[in-house]
Amino acid sequence: MSTLPDVESLRLLVLVGEHGSLTTAAERTGTTQPAASKRISALERRLGLRLLDRSHTGSALTADGRLVCSWADRVIEDVNRLVEGARALRRERSAQLSLAASLTVAEHLLPTWIGDLRRQLPDLHVGLQVLNSTRVCELARHGEIDLGFIESPRRLRELRSQTVARDRLVLVVAPGHPWARRRTPIGAAELAATPLITREIGSGTRDTAEQALLTAGLTPAEPLLELGSTAAVRSSVATGTGPALLSELVLAPELAAGSLREVATTGVELQRTLRAVWHPEATPSGASADLLALAARAGRARRGPSARPRS
Repeated sequence: MSTLPDVESLRLLVLVGEHGSLTTAAERTGTTQPAASKRISALERRLGLRLLDRSHTGSALTADGRLVCSWADRVIEDVNRLVEGARALRRERSAQLSLAASLTVAEHLLPTWIGDLRRQLPDLHVGLQVLNSTRVCELARHGEIDLGFIESPRRLRELRSQTVARDRLVLVVAPGHPWARRRTPIGAAELAATPLITREIGSGTRDTAEQALLTAGLTPAEPLLELGSTAAVRSSVATGTGPALLSELVLAPELAAGSLREVATTGVELQRTLRAVWHPEATPSGASADLLALAARAGRARRGPSARPRS
């Protein structure tokens, strides 16, 4: 049998010292006097010390009992701090959500989803890293985030995923570009042969565009420019540098203002799926599961009950 005393026996001993009565101490712990007496006797056997003087008038701490009681009081304080600290850690952990997302999702979808989630969980703290899809997958694979959101068409190895939205890449040019006045769609072969302004390697938008052309049996031309942000790509297109394939989600303001023009395409599938990803051995729960449900509902509402993918 272990010589270590249990905390409840120490707590009972401290109460005897505080109230000068084993009966009162038993009442405070919600037990009977005989049961409390047996617990103290077991504590005495474990420590090899007599802690109480028992008589027909009651029980009182011995000198050894008073010394052990003072030590026990400090032990109980430390245990209470441990329990409170663990409780605080649980509260802190339950109030945190670690996310990473590709730029398109982070700028145009996640703010609404997170806003809806925080209305349900006002104490929730959300940490969000904005990275390209390849880096988001790396973080999810290593368990460094609760959820990631990506737009990459690549096969996801060592990850679990769920579709949260649909998107479409749009070919855009400046108003002065020859394609802006074109009446016939740009075919897949012409698109593949045209150097485009693109994001960096690892970007989901670039991966989707290149994969669409490869699926059509075509090899994309070398990029005209490689830029590290969607805003930089949009600006370069608007100044007439060249065409680009960009997410429909990010182009609405420019298309509405006329600073960019959409050019119809044919023979290439530019629809894409936006997905949440997470570690293969994890199961989304709590705030993670709530965010997934919100994203899925928002995606269904955006498509509408009778929406069909655009070609």
